[in-house]
Amino acid sequence: MDGVTDAVLMLMQMTVFALALGLTIISFQSYRANPSKRLESAFIGFAFLSMGVALTTIVAQLPEPPLVFYIAETVPFIVGFGMLYLSLYR
Repeated sequence: MDGVTDAVLMLMQMTVFALALGLTIISFQSYRANPSKRLESAFIGFAFLSMGVALTTIVAQLPEPPLVFYIAETVPFIVGFGMLYLSLYR
């Protein structure tokens, strides 16, 4: 890839991370204002999704990451979506 493509990709990845982090902050503020199990699960879910986005961005920068890195970036998404599912199910 050329420099422009790399810059656009990095900008898009940082935008996704900023949005995920924003959702995490908003869900934490909601949980602090009205503590409940549903909001707690939502906050934890968004926190793990933010972590997954961050790890995905880091792993994408590596030239040839080992398989364990791909596994490590997938686990936070599984936990995050599981917690969001739990928050909606309750």
